Amino acid sequence: MMVCGAEKKRQLHRGGSGDYGHDDVEGRGGVHVWIFAEKTQQLLLVQRHHHFQGLWDASTAAIIISPHSPLTTARRKLQQELGLTLAEDAFEFIFSFLQQESGSGRNNGGKEINNDVYLVTTIDPIPLEAFTLQRENVSSVKYVSYQEYESLLAKNDPHYVPYDVHGQYAQLFEIITKSNPDLREWLKEHADESELNKLKWSYYKINKSPWSSLDKDEAFLTSADSAIKVLPNATTKTVTAWKGLEYRAAFPVQKPLCANFYPQDMDKKEFETWKGNLDKDQQKEATGFFSVIKRHSNSDDDNDLHVVPYSQEYKSLLAKAADLLHKAGDITTSLSLKRLLHAKADAFLSNDYYESDIAWMDLDSKLDVTIGPYETYEDKLFGYKATFEAFIGIRDDKATAQLKLFGDSMQLLEQNLPMDNAYKSEDVSAAPIRVIQLIYNAGDVKGPQIVAFNLPNDERIVKERGTSMVMLKNVQEAKFERILMPIAELCVAKEQQELVDFESFFTHTICHECVHGIGPHTITLPNGQKSTVRLELQEFYSAIEEAKADIVGLWALRFLISKALLSESLVKTMYVSFLAGCFRSVRFGLEEAHGKGQALQFNWIHEKGGFVVHSDETVSVEFSKIENAVESLSREILTIQAKGDKQAAASLLDKYGVITEPLKVALKNLETVEVPVDIVPNFPILAQI
Repeated sequence: MMVCGAEKKRQLHRGGSGDYGHDDVEGRGGVHVWIFAEKTQQLLLVQRHHHFQGLWDASTAAIIISPHSPLTTARRKLQQELGLTLAEDAFEFIFSFLQQESGSGRNNGGKEINNDVYLVTTIDPIPLEAFTLQRENVSSVKYVSYQEYESLLAKNDPHYVPYDVHGQYAQLFEIITKSNPDLREWLKEHADESELNKLKWSYYKINKSPWSSLDKDEAFLTSADSAIKVLPNATTKTVTAWKGLEYRAAFPVQKPLCANFYPQDMDKKEFETWKGNLDKDQQKEATGFFSVIKRHSNSDDDNDLHVVPYSQEYKSLLAKAADLLHKAGDITTSLSLKRLLHAKADAFLSNDYYESDIAWMDLDSKLDVTIGPYETYEDKLFGYKATFEAFIGIRDDKATAQLKLFGDSMQLLEQNLPMDNAYKSEDVSAAPIRVIQLIYNAGDVKGPQIVAFNLPNDERIVKERGTSMVMLKNVQEAKFERILMPIAELCVAKEQQELVDFESFFTHTICHECVHGIGPHTITLPNGQKSTVRLELQEFYSAIEEAKADIVGLWALRFLISKALLSESLVKTMYVSFLAGCFRSVRFGLEEAHGKGQALQFNWIHEKGGFVVHSDETVSVEFSKIENAVESLSREILTIQAKGDKQAAASLLDKYGVITEPLKVALKNLETVEVPVDIVPNFPILAQI
């Protein structure tokens, strides 16, 4: 896997080069590939004679010629120069740098070009006799230990193309001794070998990947943890007693924004250009929830994107799931549950989830089931694509009956939202609320365990029927007791700590989910075109929407209190409980939508005087100012959504969705005590089943 092209960090480096061999064509950057043999700790070097008079250089290097991607260029150049054909997942993107071109013999004329650097980690060295050299560019190949090579570069040995090993290129040598698997099975198989392996497997199960969702999506594993793959026909030459090339499947240190919903080497500009050439229906498919974007594998043209529906891409898995859902639907005595299970099974195969989402909204069963592709948090490139998840619970009838007020108040809240009347909807359906005791979850439930959800996200259904809400009460209770209360004791001013209570925490969570169903969804742009907030805000949508649900939820509580629909006793407790919750959510990290949205809210309210930082580093609520701060931020966010103003969303998050000094101090203090960032559910029912 590799980091999506448009999002790579570009770093400055001067000195070093490669045999690009393209003097008369326009390039758009360069690519370097280093082949590293793990067992012998050696790098494969190539002796070049085209521009570099016999100097030793990277395993391959080339100018990227439009429209080809860096990865495509790297693969082709290895095949041309060395007769070596590698799979995409053999290439681990490790860093980028800007290279100063001297202009000698090249058309760059002293300009800086960007270079992407890849690492290929083989287990044993590839036998030198297995290579087929392109003699006009390459005269010889050899292996050198990475320590010796680093030393030669540091001494500016005249036989080697210079790289600044004291600058950004030092990263190569820092990374090659570290280095994913068909990872799940690999980690599971080796979990009992040591306590460290057990922890790796445990944390992988929480994150569903080698990247930690609580640590800015950075990898907590290295390629040294990776499964080994074999390419028996990687070279055109046959070497006696050599079974083929063994390599470690690579993953980048930072989780790819494209998350396998798009080609790994596709950037946003390429997608937008391709989408612009599609008709309206095709554009809808390309940006829809339930499809991936792929390349035609046998094409030489990079710009050959096409849409593949989930029902096709995940056919084998969905067919099995559909069969099981049909069998479950056949044996249940609940008519609404039967309808849901059969409709969801049909949706898995047809890729049309409309009827199954309606069936989910109408569910009236003691066994509460939510299953399917819903949230789009994983698609950090555009926020278009939904991931699969499942929540199974037992309905709490008493708690559900107590919450009817909120569902019945949706139209009243919509009519009084702090935004211009022109943006308000005249017809908002009451949101049914179901409270459950969670007994199992799976799929996209990694990292922060959610305490409630509001679905569906299909704007057609939201407009026609509104949404339904599910509250996971036992999860909320666990988080309040084990996380929120200890945080409040450390971060909230002592005189206000007694105002943090579960009723306020639970009630605000209800309002948060209700507010997802009101406010702008389907919108009219200034040019008269119909669109949706999700499509217009793209990658900023999730953080803005979560911030909206939080802050407008707080506004909604105050509004309902003012109408005597909720007790006046909540006024102070809801604000102080919200304050404690800010510190809890920010600990999820700013790569996570809830965390970034919470940072935005805290910083805005603090700037407006609603939160006050004290000399002992605790924070309190200034009750005389917080209501205006909450209302002003609610208006700001709702207006951005109503206008579909992506630039304003980006600016708001850039300014306020950051770790400011008060948050930094609070997070540092929390590191000194054993307050968990989140909980890990335990489902004993699995053992019983």
